[in-house]
Amino acid sequence: MACPPAAQTSQERQPSVKVILASADVQRVVDRIAHQILEKTQGAADTVLLGIPTRGAPLARRLAARISTFEDVDVPVGVLDITLYRDDLRRHATRAVGPTQLPPGGIDGKRVILVDDVLFSGRTVRAALDALNDVGRPASVQLAVLVDRGHRELPIRADYVGKNIPTSLAESVKVTLAETDGADEVKLFGGTPS
Repeated sequence: MACPPAAQTSQERQPSVKVILASADVQRVVDRIAHQILEKTQGAADTVLLGIPTRGAPLARRLAARISTFEDVDVPVGVLDITLYRDDLRRHATRAVGPTQLPPGGIDGKRVILVDDVLFSGRTVRAALDALNDVGRPASVQLAVLVDRGHRELPIRADYVGKNIPTSLAESVKVTLAETDGADEVKLFGGTPS
């Protein structure tokens, strides 16, 4: 006799966890994005990488290092804090404001590539564009993300995507990086185990 749904164990009701990218996969994805940046920007001329904290900042540094390895080009890297530009400050706990660190030479007249870990609704990128407007006037702005999970609420798309992961709104994507979390991995949480 089959157990009724209410008799399911708590383990059966736990959301599933699936590793989407392991450590080696993350490295390959970063390498691929670095190659795409080199190709699309004619060798990264007049290009600046600005990481969006928390995990976009180490990703930007990794991309710059890989570009340097592949083409012996030093791409300036900075950090763009978007805390005060977010549209959800009233609904979430107070966040600590981090430093915005522009590379020497600034961003005026440069191609700025914003770097983040996950592209979801597009609201983080909108906040980054607002923050960018207050620190300089780039010639153009592009976006590089490790993961695009869909569900955009704003008309924003990435120019460089490491991995597209179709998700439901009930699922979440968690990126961990060695610099911030001790290990490189991308996991998908949600749904129910099969």
